Amino acid sequence: MKKADLKKDLKKIVTGDVLDSPMILDKFSTDASIFKITPQVVVQPKNVSDIQKLVGFVNEQKDQKLSLTARTAGTDMTGGPLNRSIILDFTKYFNKVKEVGHGHAITEPGVYYRDFERQTLRKGLFLPSYPASRELCAIGGMVSNNSGGEKTLAYGKTEKYVAEMKMVLRDGNEYVFEPLNHKQLKQKMALQNFEGEIYRKMFELVSNNIDLIEKERPTVSKNSAGYAIWNGWKNEVFDLTKIFVGAQGTLGIMTEVKLNLIHPKHYSKLLVIFVDDLKVLSLVNNKLLALKPESLEFFDYYTLKLGARFFFWKYFWQFIPEAFLALQKMSLPKMVMLAEFTGDTKEEVEIKVHEARCIISRFNLPTRITSAGKDTEKYWQIRRDSFSLLRQRVKDKKTIPFIDDLIVAPDKLPEFLPALEKILKPYKKMLDYTIVGHVGDGNLHIIPLGKLEDQKTREAIPKVAREVYKLIGEYGGSITAEHNDGLIRTPYLNHMFSAKMIKIFEEVKKIFDPDNIFNPGKKVGMTEKKAFGFLKKE
Repeated sequence: MKKADLKKDLKKIVTGDVLDSPMILDKFSTDASIFKITPQVVVQPKNVSDIQKLVGFVNEQKDQKLSLTARTAGTDMTGGPLNRSIILDFTKYFNKVKEVGHGHAITEPGVYYRDFERQTLRKGLFLPSYPASRELCAIGGMVSNNSGGEKTLAYGKTEKYVAEMKMVLRDGNEYVFEPLNHKQLKQKMALQNFEGEIYRKMFELVSNNIDLIEKERPTVSKNSAGYAIWNGWKNEVFDLTKIFVGAQGTLGIMTEVKLNLIHPKHYSKLLVIFVDDLKVLSLVNNKLLALKPESLEFFDYYTLKLGARFFFWKYFWQFIPEAFLALQKMSLPKMVMLAEFTGDTKEEVEIKVHEARCIISRFNLPTRITSAGKDTEKYWQIRRDSFSLLRQRVKDKKTIPFIDDLIVAPDKLPEFLPALEKILKPYKKMLDYTIVGHVGDGNLHIIPLGKLEDQKTREAIPKVAREVYKLIGEYGGSITAEHNDGLIRTPYLNHMFSAKMIKIFEEVKKIFDPDNIFNPGKKVGMTEKKAFGFLKKE
C-alpha cells in the first residue's frame, strides 16, 4: 500500500494523529541502537478504541503485510521499536498515571519514568527496577524489555512488580491479564472466545513441555532473552503477564499496567573500591554480596578517565582524592566498584559500610567511603551516564551497542573476562570498547566504539557477535540480562537455547499473533543477514 493511501485510510478510522512528514519518519526510524528502519507512517493513538481499530484495519489488509509496533521513549538499544510499517507512539496521549495507591500505581505506557517516579515519591513509594536511562525512558519500554538497573541486585527486575496488564490482542479486543489460581484458570479456559483459546493453548504448551522448559530456564540471576515461558506457571499460579513482560510488544499492544511499588530506604552510603588485579574480583564480589548491598556496580578505567575528563570542572574539588591516588599508583585502576549500602537508620548504614571496608582492606585494595552530595554524585553520574557520555563526547567514533548486555555467574568473571578480551583484542583498532555494569549480578555492558561508515568495521560486528555469544553460551550465561533481544540478538538465541526451545518461542508467537502483525522480527523470525541489512550507514 502506498504511503499516501495508508495515511488517508488511517485518518478515517482513528481520532489520534497520523503523521508522515520526513522529519517525523526520520525521528522514528532510529532508537539508541545501530539500526535504522524508516516506517511508512506514525500514529499517535488517542484512546483504546483507536488501537482496536488499527488492529482491525491491519487484519483486514493481510495482503498488504502491514504491522504495528508500539513505541514510547525510543531509548531501546536493540532496534526493538523499529518497523517499516506502522509505528504507534504512546507518549503524546497515553501518558497519564491514573492512580498511586497503597503500594501500587496504575499507569499508561507512555509515561516517562522520571514523571512516574515524581508522583510515586510523593506517596513515599518507588519502582526499584529503573534502568540507567531512567531520566529518558518510559514505563512502556521498561515493561516491554523487562528492564533492570543498579537496584536490581536487591529488588529484582520489572517482571517482579507487574501485577496486572491490559492488552489489545490480535482479535482487536482489550483484555485484563493477572495471576490466576487453578479455579480462575479453569474459568478462563472454559471461555469460548479468543481469550479462552489463548489460555487453553498456552496451558497446553507449558504442560506438554514442562521438563524441557525447566531444563532450559536460564540459571543466571537476570535474563531478557526469549519469552519467559518458565515463569508463566509457577507456585500453582498461571500468569500470562510474565510472558508479556519482556516480549517487546510482539504478542499484543499494552494499554495499561498496574505496578507494585516499595518504600525506599531512608539512608545510604557508598563504598568505592579501586581494583587493579581482576584475579581477586570474584573474592571481593562474594565478600561484598554477603553484606547485602543494595547496589554493586562497576566501570572500567577508560570510563573513569572519560568521566573524570568531562566532569572534572563540575566536580573539581571532589576529584582531588582520586588525583592523589592516581599519583601514588602512577596509573588509574583497571576497575572501579561501587557498593551502596542502605538502611532505615544512619547507624545501620555506617556499620555495614565500615564492615565492608574492613573486609576489603584484607585484599590491599584502595577504598573510599564517599561523603554526601557531589562526592558520591560524581561516581553515580559516571556510571549512569556512561553510554550517553560515550555517545556525545567521543567525536571521532560512535557507540556501537551489539554486545552490550551479557551476563554470567559473578564467580566466573575472573575467567570469563580474559576469554572475552581474547576475542575482542584482534578488533581493538576498529572496535575500542568500555565496560560498565552490575558486577554483583555478573551483568556487563560492553560498549564498543567505532566508525559504522567503515566497511571493515561493519563486517566485523556480526563476526564478533557470533564469537562473544558463543562464549557466553559456553559459560552458561545469557546474551541479554536486561536490554532484550530486538533485532540485534534474536538471530543469536541458538547460543542459549536448543532448537526445540526456539520452536516453543515460535509457538508462543503463533498462539498470540498467527499473522505476525505485532512488531515482527523481534524475539523470533529474524536472521543475522536480515538484521544487519538494517545497519546504519554511519
